[in-house]
Amino acid sequence: MLQERITQIKEEGEKALQAVKTTAELEVWEVKYLGRKSELNDILKGLKDLTPEEKRVVGPLGNAAKQALFTAFEKAQGTLLEKSSDFEKERIDVTAPGVPAPVGHTHPITIVENEIQDIFTSLGFAVADGPEVENEHYNFDALNFPKDHPARDMQDTFWLASLNPPAGGEGGFEENKKSKEKYLPRTHTSNVQVRYMETHTPPFRIIIPGRTFRNEATDATHEHTFHQFECLMVGVADEVSVATFKYVAETFFEQFFGKQVNVRLRPGFFPFTEPSFEFDISCSICDGKGCPTCKQSGWIELGGAGMVNQRVFEAAGYPRGKYQGFAWGFGMTRLAMMKYKISDIRLLMSGDLRFIRQF
Repeated sequence: MLQERITQIKEEGEKALQAVKTTAELEVWEVKYLGRKSELNDILKGLKDLTPEEKRVVGPLGNAAKQALFTAFEKAQGTLLEKSSDFEKERIDVTAPGVPAPVGHTHPITIVENEIQDIFTSLGFAVADGPEVENEHYNFDALNFPKDHPARDMQDTFWLASLNPPAGGEGGFEENKKSKEKYLPRTHTSNVQVRYMETHTPPFRIIIPGRTFRNEATDATHEHTFHQFECLMVGVADEVSVATFKYVAETFFEQFFGKQVNVRLRPGFFPFTEPSFEFDISCSICDGKGCPTCKQSGWIELGGAGMVNQRVFEAAGYPRGKYQGFAWGFGMTRLAMMKYKISDIRLLMSGDLRFIRQF
């Protein structure tokens, strides 16, 4: 009789549950007495095949047995959980202060760039920006670089292939050998000078911070990817002079290093300036007295400068001789190394968090 078998299953299950000592054994018991393939579950599924009179007897009895076994199972599960848990160890003190999340660190190049921008904007300079991938016109031609200038050679420049987009949006880009337009990762930030002058009328003063790329061998003092800072000031002829440039340079370096810094100009040559200067600053490490950093000279070479060549003004669409200005460029990477006494330039581009976390 089904009634007798249901009663037996209930009694067997309750007796077997008393012998369960672990959660693994409890899981086995649950499958046997309460699982989808358990005998009790099969009996309840078979109610549809019984007569109405049998259903009225077997149905309530089977459901009552299943509920009793389930209640016993929950009680046993709670008892095992309580025995296996170390509540004191797992206790959470909601009044305890939280653990702070790790905070990111600003890269030393970014720190230096932000400080430079703050100093120059306080002097009335605006910040300009331009593309890192440039065409030959803005990177060389408009800046008065001759066609045979060595800076155009592969030894100094990463030239990019002229590319056609994929047909129908499928496949990769293909080299366009017929294209006369040549592109390159910019070798300096001077490309932005001409772009800015094409859309602005003097007087103006701007700074151009940015990343530049040159085909150089990497060592402790050279890197193929580095950061530059360009300064351009243009006004009516005779209003901007070399004296203006020297004053701006001395003012900037004194604020940047927090002490008096002397600027020395030496004759030089750059296609986009005339006259051109190499400029040095007194060593910030030894205050010009001589040390290994400045090779005992008291001076550190920092960059190039000069009065903007009138051909550059003409390339930007300005009348020749109407305006005069100075351009000045230096490496932010070198300034960061000087300020934080970093001996190897490769550390700045390494991505090593142990290095970055020091700043």
